This record gives sequence, C-alpha cells and structure tokens, in this order.
Amino acid sequence: MPKHRIALVTISWLVIAIAVSIAARGVMAAEPQDKRWQAVAPGRVEPCSGQIKVAAAATGVVDKVLVKANDKVFAGEPLIQLADGEFVARLAAAETMVALRQRGRDERSVTGSANARRKARDAVADAELAVYAVRAIVDRAAAELRAKGGPDDSLTTARSALARAQAELTKRQEELRTLEEDSPLPTIPEGQLSIARSEYAVARSALDRMTLRAPIDGTVLQVNVRVGELVSPGSPQPAAQIADLSALCVRAELDERDLGSVKVKQPVSVQASAFPGREFEGSVSSVAPLVERGRLEPPGSRNQTDVDVVAIMVELTGSGSAELTVGMKADVYFRAQK
Repeated sequence: MPKHRIALVTISWLVIAIAVSIAARGVMAAEPQDKRWQAVAPGRVEPCSGQIKVAAAATGVVDKVLVKANDKVFAGEPLIQLADGEFVARLAAAETMVALRQRGRDERSVTGSANARRKARDAVADAELAVYAVRAIVDRAAAELRAKGGPDDSLTTARSALARAQAELTKRQEELRTLEEDSPLPTIPEGQLSIARSEYAVARSALDRMTLRAPIDGTVLQVNVRVGELVSPGSPQPAAQIADLSALCVRAELDERDLGSVKVKQPVSVQASAFPGREFEGSVSSVAPLVERGRLEPPGSRNQTDVDVVAIMVELTGSGSAELTVGMKADVYFRAQK
C-alpha cells in the first residue's frame, strides 16, 4: 500500500478516535445535568383560581355586549345586556302596586312595637331601593369609562357609595330580624304590603337576570355572543369566560409510575415551546388523590397518551411567568429533592 494512503488511513482513524472521545466526555458531562430532573410531565397553563364560565341565567336576545377579550373587569360589572323591555314593564307595575298598598296601610296608625316593626320594614325597603339606585349609577359609570376612557374617579366614587348602601341594607335587615322575632301576625294592610313588596322583589330579580355580570375581579378571556343572538341557560357555550390572571399555574399530568418522586412544595422548572431556551420557576402546590386516563400529549409526542396519570398543580413564581398565556402547553420538570 502506498505510504500516502497509509498516512491518510491513519489520520482518519485518529479523527474518529478523537470524535468518540469528545462524545464520551460530552455524555459524561451531561449525565449530572440530566440527574437534575426526577420526572417530566406535560401540562397546560391556567389561572390558579380557575376559569369562570359566565352563562345566561335567563333566555333572551343579546342587546349589548359591553366588554371584549382582555378587558379587566371588577366583580359585579355588567358584561352582557339582554333585551329587558318586558321585565322593565313588569317591575313598573309591581312598583305601582307597592305604592298603592303602602298608602292604604299608612291610613291606619299603629303604636308601640307594631309601629317600630312598621318603621323597620320601611327602612329595609328603602335601603333595598337605595342599593338598586346606586348600582345603576355604578353601571353607567363603568360603561362610560369603558367607552371614553380617562380617569375612573366617578366609578370609584360610585362603587364606594354602593358598598355603603349594601352595608346599610344589611344593618336594616338585622334590625328588622330582631324586631320580628316572636312577633304576632301582621294586620291585613301590612300583609298586603308585604305581598306587594315580595312581588316587586321577584320582578326586580327577573330584571336583574337579564344582565350578565362579572362574578370576580379579573380579565375577560372570551366573549362568545353577539348582539341579536338568542342565549339561554342551556346554551352549550358560555356567554363569556373570566379569570384572575394575577397568579398562574400549570396543571400537569404525571405518569403514575413517577408519583413516588413528587412531593408538595417540590421545586419545578417549566418550559414552553413558545419561549425556547427559557425556564420558568415554580413549585408543586397540590397532588390529586386520583389516578385517571391522561388527556394531554407527553413530551416529544404528537399522540394522545393512553397511560394513567395523576393531576399535579404547579404554582408559578417570579415575574417572568406573566408572559405565559392561559391554555399554553408546557412541560414540567420536577427537580430532585436535596
């Protein structure tokens, strides 16, 4: 064999040997790194408080959609308004009947404890009307702020007034409850007025159901209705979804075979494909006491897993987690316990 060919073969073998040596050292160097994780589980980002589905409490046609996705709302703020003309008319008729019954009752004077109970009932009725009136002011202030923007001084003032009105109503109700303990049956005029007020309360409740309100302070995730659409309590899709995004979690599905290596408060690292090369810190907040069929894809797979899993809730920590989006897929790496 020619000398130059022998030299070439020798050099080739040396190159291969060096490459194998480097690869071996790389594997040895990576081995401790891999030991950082005791288990890996697929998951999805979600609000720690959960996603709240806002459904219609009555059947009706959507008249106004007052918010859109990503709007921040406060508890009690109107989100969607259904057509309520019929219910407004019923409420007006009930209000007229209350006024007539109250006039008839006032024609008969009472004294002593009966007079005290009468005043207490009137105070409760007046406090309820005050709550309704102030809440209407809050609704108008919220709608104006969302439409025009600017400072929210008017809304803040109105919400403070609503809180005071609700506190006053609670106080009056407690006073009436104390006076009515072991009280005799009311007179006929008093009874007729109580019935009229109850019918008014029913009409008011029916009207209130035509407004879909935010149950919590949070962010609107979805609005699934449009003006003119018919909605009902049995609709398959909620009218809107709201969540508190101030704290995010990851609901992971851990293979049941790895359950023994995971504990509550165990530190984890969360990685999302939308943010390559980044790790989000967190810790295990709860481990479900139930093994069930998995619904998410395991890491590196495109097929739904058919293994049995345990739901693990991971609470994200650090300001960087705010960049994650609800519903985003993420892989949870459980760190080895020290």
